[in-house]
Amino acid sequence: MSEGRFITFEGIDGSGKSTQARLLAAFLKATGADIVLTREPGGSPGAEEIRRLLVEGAPDRWSAETEILLFTAARRDHLEKTIEPALARGATVISDRFADSTRVYQGAARGELRGLVDRLHDAVIAREPDLTFVIDMDPAEALRRGLARQSGEDRFEEMGEGFQERLRAGFNALATDHPERCYLINGARDPDEIAADIAHLTVNR
Repeated sequence: MSEGRFITFEGIDGSGKSTQARLLAAFLKATGADIVLTREPGGSPGAEEIRRLLVEGAPDRWSAETEILLFTAARRDHLEKTIEPALARGATVISDRFADSTRVYQGAARGELRGLVDRLHDAVIAREPDLTFVIDMDPAEALRRGLARQSGEDRFEEMGEGFQERLRAGFNALATDHPERCYLINGARDPDEIAADIAHLTVNR
């Protein structure tokens, strides 16, 4: 049996990436495909426990270095328990965030720790997506959307618009650096229009 396909969605908080991940999963399921829709941080029981440590509480709860370790631990459990078993059986895994988020949030926007992020990734994760959609959105609008959700998981939104602007620049740079797998998607459009573009790229890539 051939290995499945690993697709990720990235972008700043409030960009609509979670919505687009769900829409792509529904589109592919309608074709009869075996789909696993998951998220980070989280996606497995152990990783969901770590998620609460990361997305709740005060903005200064953790240093960037501690965040990197927590995210990597959650990702390793997610990889072992959810992603790799699904890919091994030939499923398509669609994840709302993966390692690119850590590269940008902790490695670029918070303390220039990209080298540490990359070393840990190479040592304990060692997997990249086959296809990544980076949803681009104006930071002010994305921040408004994110805070309006009142999800209780708004630790990163509370770091402010300046932080969101740095994140946007980081994600755009990442898309430029990895054209072999990344597509930069204009998120300031009707969600159905965005979803149609993503579905077309997924099927025809």
